[in-house]
Amino acid sequence: MKRTAYRLSDIAARFGGRVLGDADTTVNQVATLDSAQTGHLTFLASSKYRVQLAATHAAAIIVGEADAEATQLPRIVCDNPYAYFAKVSALLNPAPQTLPGNHSSAVIGEGTQIDPTAHIGPYVVVGAGARIGARCVIMAGCSIGAGTTIGEDALLYPRVVVYHDCVLGNRLIAHSGAVIGADGFGIAMDEGRWLKIPQIGRVVIGDDVEIGANTTIDRGALDDTVIEDGVKLDNQIQVAHNVRIGAHTAIAGCVGIAGSSTIGRHCRIGGSAGILGHLQIADYVEISSFTLIGKSIREPGSYTGIYPFSDNGEWRKNAVHLRHLDDLAKRIKQLEQEIAALKSTHQGKETA
Repeated sequence: MKRTAYRLSDIAARFGGRVLGDADTTVNQVATLDSAQTGHLTFLASSKYRVQLAATHAAAIIVGEADAEATQLPRIVCDNPYAYFAKVSALLNPAPQTLPGNHSSAVIGEGTQIDPTAHIGPYVVVGAGARIGARCVIMAGCSIGAGTTIGEDALLYPRVVVYHDCVLGNRLIAHSGAVIGADGFGIAMDEGRWLKIPQIGRVVIGDDVEIGANTTIDRGALDDTVIEDGVKLDNQIQVAHNVRIGAHTAIAGCVGIAGSSTIGRHCRIGGSAGILGHLQIADYVEISSFTLIGKSIREPGSYTGIYPFSDNGEWRKNAVHLRHLDDLAKRIKQLEQEIAALKSTHQGKETA
């Protein structure tokens, strides 16, 4: 596939920044410092990687102000090289073009409203009364439930499943295997048997959200599960019923969020972290990978609950001590009381 080449001056005119060196240098793809070849544009996001500059074969590089003179390669100097790189990568790697219209194998329910500019791929099923906005791309094998609304410019990769009555915003990206709107885990015990509680809420998703492969977002039990604008969800995340995730929060793979928890805006949650149900997480909270959150977090900041790894023998010894921490704490408290009593007696004798 022939790629479109852009001059550095053209890129700077589009995204800002200033060009040092030959502004007519052309690039047609992005790459890392190590793998870049002729025609490639790379980036230096941190000064600790300066040592790789001498060996790179890139045609040009994106750098921050602090590294503007660290190389003589043609370069674009900007405030945030990594974000700038993301914008250029999107420019050089546009989404594949699709033709509007419904594939002959698609099954379209009664009363649907599908914009004529949308693309409905092979074996897609669209339920009755669903609405699909302009320029949406619904790829092969997707299932869109009855009464669901999808905004403009959404992209659903093959075999995404959206249950009934969900609301999906503009520019949504949902990767293969994502399930939106499945029943939450609502059950009640009655005389030794579980009764299913109907899940009558919806999933409501804002604009510019991305949902990773095999991520599941359950519908609300009574109220809605809500994913606000700009949220980014990695692969294999479980979002339980009635969860609310604030705008521009990013969550890495394999995170589990239990029901009715609220996560604030601009949070960052590391992979395999767990959040128990009915908790409140403030805005601008960072949670480290594999951390279990068992109570609400009211203040912004970074939170970590990872037990340091060690060789197995040492870990087993430490685990034995952990079992007796409560007893050890009681003994220490008793010793402190005895020491305090001895000091008081000693001071009394001195004053006498």
